[in-house]
Amino acid sequence: MQAAVHTTRSVARNGRIRFILASLFAITSIFADDPPANLARRVAQRETETAQAQGNYTYRQTVNIDELDKTGFKVGGYEEVRDVVFSPTQERTERMIGKPFDALSHLKLTEQDFRDIREIQPFLLTSDQTFLYETTFRGDEKMDGVDCYILQIRPRQILDGQRLFDGMLWISKADFSIVRSEGQAVPQIRTKKEENLFPHFTTLRQKVEGGFWFPTVTYGDDTLYFRTGPQRIRMTIRYSDYKRFGSESKITFDK
Repeated sequence: MQAAVHTTRSVARNGRIRFILASLFAITSIFADDPPANLARRVAQRETETAQAQGNYTYRQTVNIDELDKTGFKVGGYEEVRDVVFSPTQERTERMIGKPFDALSHLKLTEQDFRDIREIQPFLLTSDQTFLYETTFRGDEKMDGVDCYILQIRPRQILDGQRLFDGMLWISKADFSIVRSEGQAVPQIRTKKEENLFPHFTTLRQKVEGGFWFPTVTYGDDTLYFRTGPQRIRMTIRYSDYKRFGSESKITFDK
């Protein structure tokens, strides 16, 4: 996201936060059970199966991005609704529902923002992507009633034009499915001519028929620190109305 109004983030504050998080991860790892061998590879295999299954479904993606002032009052926003469908030739395509509503006053959505909405927020760590990332086991935790391993992933390097994910994954111990991801799209883009910054977010999944976990909501409430000043934003992306291609029945989510 680009802006006309915004300050720089405190290096000292970031340093303290990183130190606290690192300490918490270290404590968690001490008391965690040993992870299974080749955890990242098993996750990637399951994610590849999930991607293949999800490729047979249509769904609706609803995007809401709000600009907030210092008091938390909404001063601008963006909304759009897209259906991911199959064309008459059975190719996956997107269909805009109505016109996007763009009333942003301080921010401008960029090509990278829309790419992140499609690829990074509903992130899938498939086998063809594992070489892009390094992984670190960070312990285990029960998340929303599911026993999970916690895996941190970071890009090994970022080539020009790439958009990658940097964050944490919560992985079901039962079948190595990702049930939650938390982090942000990288890189942040700062040059002499432009600033294009991206928020921290969390994506939740739910189990659908067939046992696969599909994204259901992405949310984020973050402050982007531009040179001209900070801008708080709130983002919500919903993924709904999953339907298997050729079927009129809706997916029933497990409780």
